[in-house]
Amino acid sequence: MSTSVLAVGAWLKNAACLVLDGRVHWSPVHGDLSDPAACAALEASVRALVQQAHDAGAPVQAVAHDLHPDFFSTQLAVATADALGVPAIGVQHHHAHLAAVIAEHGINEPVVGLALDGVGLGTDNTPWGGELLWLDGALWQRLGHLQPLALPGGDRAAHEPWRMAASALHALGRADQIVPRLALAVGEPVAAGVRQMLDKGLNCPPTSSAGRWFDAAAGALGLCHHQRDEAQAAIALEQAATRALSLRPDLPPLAGAVLHGDGRIDLRPVLAQLFDATDADGAAAGFHLALADALAVALITAARQRGIRTAALGGGCFFNRILRDRTVRRLVDAGLTVYLPGPPGCGDAGLAIGQAWVAAQQLARTTTQTPVEETVPCA
Repeated sequence: MSTSVLAVGAWLKNAACLVLDGRVHWSPVHGDLSDPAACAALEASVRALVQQAHDAGAPVQAVAHDLHPDFFSTQLAVATADALGVPAIGVQHHHAHLAAVIAEHGINEPVVGLALDGVGLGTDNTPWGGELLWLDGALWQRLGHLQPLALPGGDRAAHEPWRMAASALHALGRADQIVPRLALAVGEPVAAGVRQMLDKGLNCPPTSSAGRWFDAAAGALGLCHHQRDEAQAAIALEQAATRALSLRPDLPPLAGAVLHGDGRIDLRPVLAQLFDATDADGAAAGFHLALADALAVALITAARQRGIRTAALGGGCFFNRILRDRTVRRLVDAGLTVYLPGPPGCGDAGLAIGQAWVAAQQLARTTTQTPVEETVPCA
């Protein structure tokens, strides 16, 4: 990058960066911006990075940020850009995850990638998190995504995996099983209330989040109903799968995943089997393998259709070793070159470099035309 761009990161594990003369200068990791101390630390880092650019004789030309308007980082970016008289450039969360991989590895060819995490605001104002994207310089396109599941209770569902299990039952046409299956864990009135919310579609926004699919699987197997720590349910599910695969490394994936023509990657038939599983560890392993295979098939199909031989993987779900290793192996076996995130890691702590890369691409392309996502029908 020859431009001087400041990027402020997102909400979780926030870190900012300055790209100056092709070099990346990182702030410390500030932590989650729900903490006022983290917000204050981010403000201090932004001031320091702006001053660093000024002292180097290359004042900041743009400030990149997440699309979510309520994030403190977004509001700080807009205020900083206004004060500097430069554009504030919003970058979709999962676009930034994959752009970070491209920036870190210096890739300058079209890429098809998977960005999997808990949540990030999509361009349609719904929560995304299981995304198949195409990127080529300043241009990008959403090619596909995980089948959306309802979030009963909105953000609360991210802390209570049993709600995602209820959502899955509802999506499978098995709503009558919500109360009998979940009342023991959460109480009959609460389970009945969530069933009613799902029936009426009240406070149940749809999400394509891979993190919520992991939660639904963990809830279906009874491995975790309430999360005290971030990704607790997904970690419990991975641990169960690891136990099974250590004893039976040749376990097959569960069958039933469907890749729809509109780009949806549908694992509802796979998830259905978890509710009736008698071997929780084996079912957890089968779910992991089925998810990885379905995602890999979707990416391979998209890459072949576009004549692309380069794949990128990003987002916090790729901390999951089983998912990461299986997906990479399938992609490599299909002849693709696969790139993973660099030292900042696949989570949000490394997101800012992707934001900066996208903003720099936009500035370089033109000062009069802002590149936008090229959309395709994608339910």
